[in-house]
Amino acid sequence: MVDKQGTEPRSDFDRGLHLMRRMGELERPAVLDLFESVNEGAFGEQCVAFIYGNVYHREGLSLAERQLATIGTLTALGYASAQLRFHAKAALNVGCDRRQIIESIIQVSSFAGFPAVLNALLAVKELLAEPGKAESPSDEADPTRSSGAEDDRYERGLAVMQQVDGEAGKQVVAALQDIAPDLARYIIEFTFGEIYPRPHLDLLRREIVTVAACTALGSALPQLKVHIHGLLNVGGTRQQVVETVLHVAFYAGFPAALNAMAVAREVFADRVEDR
Repeated sequence: MVDKQGTEPRSDFDRGLHLMRRMGELERPAVLDLFESVNEGAFGEQCVAFIYGNVYHREGLSLAERQLATIGTLTALGYASAQLRFHAKAALNVGCDRRQIIESIIQVSSFAGFPAVLNALLAVKELLAEPGKAESPSDEADPTRSSGAEDDRYERGLAVMQQVDGEAGKQVVAALQDIAPDLARYIIEFTFGEIYPRPHLDLLRREIVTVAACTALGSALPQLKVHIHGLLNVGGTRQQVVETVLHVAFYAGFPAALNAMAVAREVFADRVEDR
């Protein structure tokens, strides 16, 4: 097959290598040397070709969104600091700014816990502290956040939860009232009253990161269902849901992605029935 310029299109490996060079600012990605060092160079090339030459070029998510999803995934996993550093740098190189990276990590705190978030921030601290890293433009005051009075945090959280999770969020809170009402209050006040209204990352990308993190965790399928609904509620598409789950497969494994895709199927069916 010949393109419009009359030249042969590059192979998936060439496309993947080109993208990895752009993401990592290195002529030869270290992952290729790693596989060659254990006499598995061919497998390394297959990984570059399939993941970076094929999957990363799929429609539905931008490169920036794929990188933020990857950061959410690796933060949730908690054991991939080297890969997290690579993808934080890659995020900067495909158009994300340092605040979006930090917010993507902080977003995971309610789902994977504070130790995972602390370790992730330590992993990227030196990279994001380097002079010249992209900064976010100044943000206007967030209309969902009040003047900062703590008394308003619960009401603010309720409003954001309704916007993002809708009835699914209400059901989670209702289910906790007879056993742990304070846990329900903490979810509303902290997750939705404090984290979600933070600037620098919009609701759509927060939900992409959350779906990625819950998919990676593997043990949060009920919460994943709520946040797939949430991604659709804030303007996301079914394609974005599917692409986010598919993308995570190459970092958290195919079983995690298969389980998440089954949840997505349930959500899509529920929403058809509700029409």
